[in-house]
Amino acid sequence: MKHRFTGIPDAAESPGTATTGSVAVVIDVMRAFTVAAWAFARGAERIVLAGTDRSALEWKEAHPDWLALKDGAPAPGFDLVNSPGLVRSADLTGRTLIQRTTAGTRGALAVSGAPLVLCASFVVAGATARLLCAEAGTRPVTFVINGDDGQAEEDLACAQYISRRALAGPAGGDAEPGEIEHAEPYLHRARTSRGAVRLADGVRRGYRGIHQDDAALCLELDRFPYAMVARQEDSMTVLRPVHPADTADSTYT
Repeated sequence: MKHRFTGIPDAAESPGTATTGSVAVVIDVMRAFTVAAWAFARGAERIVLAGTDRSALEWKEAHPDWLALKDGAPAPGFDLVNSPGLVRSADLTGRTLIQRTTAGTRGALAVSGAPLVLCASFVVAGATARLLCAEAGTRPVTFVINGDDGQAEEDLACAQYISRRALAGPAGGDAEPGEIEHAEPYLHRARTSRGAVRLADGVRRGYRGIHQDDAALCLELDRFPYAMVARQEDSMTVLRPVHPADTADSTYT
């Protein structure tokens, strides 16, 4: 696998991960794809990725039983905010969630035509690496760095960490006893990133939509055993959890 790292504009303007057969791994550590992973842990069945607030609210109006989530402070029409610290206490059993964020969902939609789109953060790093090993084969892999116009240190660190584990082969995706030590330089970069500083500042200022545990929850390595795959369903880009062991009969290859 040949790996490259790029921001959203370059990924969207590329002749496409779709036409070249490249696998896309969309990274948003703080906080979209940490929140998505927690939503699945809290029982969500699927997450519909929205490109705008308007489309999110239109989908919710058409499907009153769906829940809508966005970043920022609580807003009219939205049920949840983009905070793992707040989502972790929600009962989402069997629910469809609409997620709209300024970076994470935008990045996933930009590469939605790729043959395989994974959405990832540190909490699903190992499972994402295992799925890449199982499904990518010799295809090139494009890691899309979402935050700070493709410069977010926490996202780049996570992408490089997943890349290292995937390139190590199937065994690299499995957590070894010393894996936390191998991961620490990458986690340190995320812990000291501008994204982490902004979250801490938001907590100090009492911003709504941020929980005091958000940064720490975003840095829990391999918290969940599944990867997250985005597919096209009924003209929507839909995210679902996938356990790497369940892909033996996959149609990606």
